[in-house]
Amino acid sequence: MIAMQNITKSYEMGTQVVHALRGLDLNIQEGEFVAIMGPSGSGKSTLMNIIGCLDAPNSGTYTLDGIDVSHMTDDEQARIRNRRVGFVFQQFNLLSRTSALKQVALPLMYAGYGRSERMSRAAAALEAVGLGDRMDHRPDELSGGQQQRVAIARALATNPSIILADEPTGNLDTQSGEEILQIFKTLHEEKGITLIMITHDPEIAAAAERTIWIRDGVIQEEHQS
Repeated sequence: MIAMQNITKSYEMGTQVVHALRGLDLNIQEGEFVAIMGPSGSGKSTLMNIIGCLDAPNSGTYTLDGIDVSHMTDDEQARIRNRRVGFVFQQFNLLSRTSALKQVALPLMYAGYGRSERMSRAAAALEAVGLGDRMDHRPDELSGGQQQRVAIARALATNPSIILADEPTGNLDTQSGEEILQIFKTLHEEKGITLIMITHDPEIAAAAERTIWIRDGVIQEEHQS
């Protein structure tokens, strides 16, 4: 599903050039559950942004489902994201005055779905993460774990083939984190969604089928769980 060859990415910061990725090669199969680990500044967030078509490499080749997305325009990348990729972030990124149902329906509006189908899909996604009885609740009426479930439902609503999760348990207590991990495992096992998760926690990474360590912009090592 994901094939990267010799990917490089650098950024200018004042008078300095930061080389975030230095000729990275990566292959991820359809339906895999992969954890990406590495120290701060290793390049893992840059890698996540390129996988999710939020950024483009300076050089190298990236094909997603056989489509070369390496040097697409911003609009072309946006279309790929809307159809194929769901994002889950550490900070939840929910709108404070908006119900869970409307939060989840929002990306469907951007994708061009009519109101009836938006609400139907959003409700089904919330049911899938165990929040069928919390659809009308705002974020301040939900626990941290429930807010992250809303974020996962939002990522699921467009039926993506890939979910990218950036430290999805980072702001949660141990029990809530374990519940979120179980949701990811269920999505992977029952829906066959390809899951790619960034984490600093080896115990969280152990839930994945494969763990990749990245350092100084290249893959240092990897192993199967």
